[in-house]
Amino acid sequence: MTSQINKNFPFRLFLAFIILFSILNLIITEPVIPILGFHGIMTSKTPTSSLGDMHYPQQDLEKILEYFIRNNYWFLTTQDLYTFFLTKSQKIPKAHSSQKPIMISFDDGYKTVYTNLLPILDKLEKKYGKKVKVVLFINPGVLERKGSPSSTHLGCQELREGLKQGFYDIQSHGLNHKDLTTLTRQELVKELQQAQIKLRKCTQDLDPQQQVASHFAYPYGAYNKQVQSYASKYYLSSYAYNNRILNYGCLKNYYEIPRIPINRQVSFQKMLDIAEGFHQIKSQQKCENK
Repeated sequence: MTSQINKNFPFRLFLAFIILFSILNLIITEPVIPILGFHGIMTSKTPTSSLGDMHYPQQDLEKILEYFIRNNYWFLTTQDLYTFFLTKSQKIPKAHSSQKPIMISFDDGYKTVYTNLLPILDKLEKKYGKKVKVVLFINPGVLERKGSPSSTHLGCQELREGLKQGFYDIQSHGLNHKDLTTLTRQELVKELQQAQIKLRKCTQDLDPQQQVASHFAYPYGAYNKQVQSYASKYYLSSYAYNNRILNYGCLKNYYEIPRIPINRQVSFQKMLDIAEGFHQIKSQQKCENK
């Protein structure tokens, strides 16, 4: 009997080690999702002096999106994030279970999202048969007026085109891109409520479930308790702009979802480091809010 036990001991030890390693790996691997925050998209012909640093090169953006497609990323909408990761009100669909989640967002509604981004999304879908979804945080108060001269911002019709093609997830960024922490309560309510009303009016026949303007991004990333409180009356969640990655296992407040600012100073390689590196983080720290 003793001889038989000794023979099985190495196997049992190995099996115990594998089980222990698996448990530890589950414990220390943080459930994280990079949420990337862009603004406009510049071409090689765009004078960089007129845009500053916050707009991103079209050529690099196409490379990074193609990389994400080829490496099996899941391009989340705001509702995907809310449903499958934050509230967990639904199970992750089997088709996405093996994919790495990421969110690509664009603030302020620059016209280059239509002229320089939409063609890339269409091109990639034709090449790979996969649709890249991007989140647009829009200020409807500064949308281009119909029939007006050239504008730097999108018009309602351009928003509708991207939504109809299934590329855009259109969400609110406030009515006029004001710092909400500086407003009176009446002004704050107007910025939050009217933004939602106008965006849904623009897209109403294309959005029967009213998912447009269900989520919010704070202009300038600025918020306080009062802003959060009023945002919660109109929106399901809100996004900051604080150079942090989302650890959804730790997030307790759906009105403090972190995003990572991306501008033309962020190289292609750094973008890969952000997207790939964070997925492999083994954190030794506890959640800050625990």
